[in-house]
Amino acid sequence: MSKLVTIYGGSGFVGRYVARRMAQQGWRVRVVCRRPNEALFVKPYGAVGQVSVEFCNIRDDASVRAAMRGADAVVNCVGILVQDGRNRFDAVQAEGAARVARIAAETGVARLVQISALGADAASPSQYGRSKAAGEAAVLQAFPKAVILRPSVIFGTEDDFFNRFATMAVRSPVLPLVGAETRFQPVYVDDVAQAAVKAVLGEAEGCYDLGGPDVETLRQLMTRMLTVIERKRPIVALPRFVGALIATAGDAVQAVTLGLVTNRVLTRDQLRNLYVDNVVAPEARGFAALGIAPVAMGAVLPDYLWRFRKAGQFEAIRASARNLRKLS
Repeated sequence: MSKLVTIYGGSGFVGRYVARRMAQQGWRVRVVCRRPNEALFVKPYGAVGQVSVEFCNIRDDASVRAAMRGADAVVNCVGILVQDGRNRFDAVQAEGAARVARIAAETGVARLVQISALGADAASPSQYGRSKAAGEAAVLQAFPKAVILRPSVIFGTEDDFFNRFATMAVRSPVLPLVGAETRFQPVYVDDVAQAAVKAVLGEAEGCYDLGGPDVETLRQLMTRMLTVIERKRPIVALPRFVGALIATAGDAVQAVTLGLVTNRVLTRDQLRNLYVDNVVAPEARGFAALGIAPVAMGAVLPDYLWRFRKAGQFEAIRASARNLRKLS
């Protein structure tokens, strides 16, 4: 265990999978995040002392530099979906990424991996997409050999996509959707982590757009999810103006409460993204260039969405009992 990787946001959704895979590769892993006391679950990913957890604020030079001391490689997984307090899109995803890359270059880090997003575009209608693009540009300017990974919507046990909609399906008699016909190409979180590890090990270079094997509209994805959780809910496609009203109201509540209440339902910035297809372009380099066969949704969703079934893990037993009663 001679080499050390620092993973910014290493306790987050993607970061924890990268940390586990790097530990399996025999590297020492330094997971840095804002709340280290809540990230101790990553320590058993390796042998005793192999995985450490430290505090870091990506908006602060000294904090980022201290977390990078002695690192041979750096992976930046930090990203936000909703602006909250001082954690603004530009501060975290543009300036924060630039800070990590600049300090990595100054301290002589051998390899840098930046986890971006498929919607990163300087001309994006959303501030989220523009800040991701600005972060990529700043990273490549400071660290030209950095590897950029742009995943589509990421799914997995801890995701905030299928889990969120499944919760809605349990609590509501209908499933309302904004941007129901927008296409997505969901990618499994561990496939993204595998790509990041290849980059750290020097088996990748440049930029990669990462999408799973299935391209479906949001409506089709929700139909798939409802089938997995074995619940029948009518899918209602909301007009764009209704979505705008919901997003504006949520943003207004957050503003009036000075951030005490965060709009985690739907923001105006998210609304803009929901009308832009999130799929990998045919000519883009992706998993094939990395030698990775992406996992299909059907192989993973039942493994963690079962808890949304009426009887949870016992739904199959319950259904079997009903069939026996019918036969008798």
